[in-house]
Amino acid sequence: MATILGIESTCDETSASICIDGKIYSNIIANQTIHEKYGGVVPELASRVHQQNIIPAVEQSIVEAKIHKNDIDAVAFSRGPGLLGSLLVGTSFGKAFALAKNIPLIEINHMQAHILAHFIDDPKPAFPFLCLTVSGGHTQIVKVKDYFEMELLGQTLDDAAGEAFDKTAKILDLPYPGGPLIDRYAKKGNPNRYTFPEPKIPDFNFSFSGLKTSILYFIQRNVKENPDFVQENLADICASVQNRIVSILLNKLEKAAQETGIKNIAIAGGVSANSGLRTGIEQLGMQNGWNVFIPKFEYCTDNAAMVSIAGYYKFLKEDFTTQDVAPLTRWTVD
Repeated sequence: MATILGIESTCDETSASICIDGKIYSNIIANQTIHEKYGGVVPELASRVHQQNIIPAVEQSIVEAKIHKNDIDAVAFSRGPGLLGSLLVGTSFGKAFALAKNIPLIEINHMQAHILAHFIDDPKPAFPFLCLTVSGGHTQIVKVKDYFEMELLGQTLDDAAGEAFDKTAKILDLPYPGGPLIDRYAKKGNPNRYTFPEPKIPDFNFSFSGLKTSILYFIQRNVKENPDFVQENLADICASVQNRIVSILLNKLEKAAQETGIKNIAIAGGVSANSGLRTGIEQLGMQNGWNVFIPKFEYCTDNAAMVSIAGYYKFLKEDFTTQDVAPLTRWTVD
């Protein structure tokens, strides 16, 4: 029997999870509301709140799993990529806990963990599969050959899809975090009301900086003619923006699936909670005969369950790290 404590602290969620023999028994997530008034995550504030939240989160995860801390066989923690101050909190706690209990320490790539969240519940994808991993900081298409053998086929050359959602929300004067609000308003709007350009980027790479600029100019131009333009057309604007972001993502994913011949297709990361993306990939999957895998909402955003399940598979390989390990703000999946 293997009992793994997972620690996640890459950005502004402090999370702890207990995984026992590949099954998740707890997944505690402490969100940080302090960033709302700033319209985005403030790294220094995030690290301070992580320090306040990490011990209560770990204690609650142990209690909810109905185990004792002495039952834990290893500690898995997100080493990166992420914000340095936030990563330091999780890394330091994980190292201290493992040292105090004299148990193995397991470093986890945060983006690999998002992909391995698909192995928490059934149905689980068979290897190889393609995973579109989309979040506020990353947009990637990854060919997953095994649990820790992955090939990065394409990624964003500038901004991530999640940032495009959040920056659009800011342009529309929606409160932070704005991505989920765009999704909510989009459900009531016409996705074909307004047209935004699709970047012409080669291979399987992405770019969202030009789209953000196009949206900004579109709003400024129309507000100049009608100061109430956004309020009067908010649902249609959100639906049209979301439609374009989702189409950019799925067009690249479809191209990758066609060129690799892989039929097992998955999505992961915070943006995989977006209803437009979830519906779009299901429809595209039916058209192309794909086996589509979509994680539960609680495993889309940053969480420690994905870290502890990744730690479990590394524990089986005895792939441990040392106490001199340091956080990595940048770290690719392959």
